[in-house]
Amino acid sequence: MKLILITTPTYFVEEDQIITTLFEEGLDILHLRKPQTSPVYAERLLTLIPEKFHKRIVVHDNFYLKEEYNLRGIHLNARNPQIPENYSGQVSASCHSFEEVSKKKETYDYVFLSPIFDSISKEGYQSKFTPEDIREASRAGVIDKKVIALGGINEDTILRVKDFGFGGAALLGGLWGKFDPNLDFNYQELIRHFQKLKRLAD
Repeated sequence: MKLILITTPTYFVEEDQIITTLFEEGLDILHLRKPQTSPVYAERLLTLIPEKFHKRIVVHDNFYLKEEYNLRGIHLNARNPQIPENYSGQVSASCHSFEEVSKKKETYDYVFLSPIFDSISKEGYQSKFTPEDIREASRAGVIDKKVIALGGINEDTILRVKDFGFGGAALLGGLWGKFDPNLDFNYQELIRHFQKLKRLAD
């Protein structure tokens, strides 16, 4: 099962080092999501990440970065719902219902479905799906390898995601919650936690 990491919404000092280490540890895809930030910071971060990993990075904003840095693809969401004109390359999208998934996964390379469990990073953002709903959607072929589970993914829920038949899990609060850039002097606990999630996902 694929592991996808979504960046924190703001930049911090050791971010490039952490991302590079996570790629080395087997992170499949990074989603670069920094709403309300200047594209110059995204460019700086991308120049600090080794080029060999650029093909594993997807951008949520500033879609020109895809070509400029030879990235994997772009991600459509409520802020950026349209594919740019003359774009060619991988496209993923956000979904919040089984109906949306059924419609969009035919068009895009993969889709996020959220929140599968109560969100860790967004307070009060609770799951709308029961385990029975998800199993039924899986039996009906709505959930398959092109659908990535997002929301509340941690060491306690990742095996359930695998069992439900999702093609991958997207991490946010379940991983970044292990590191506080203002307080922590090193990021080894975050890396160890990722290694544990990777073992469970595999």
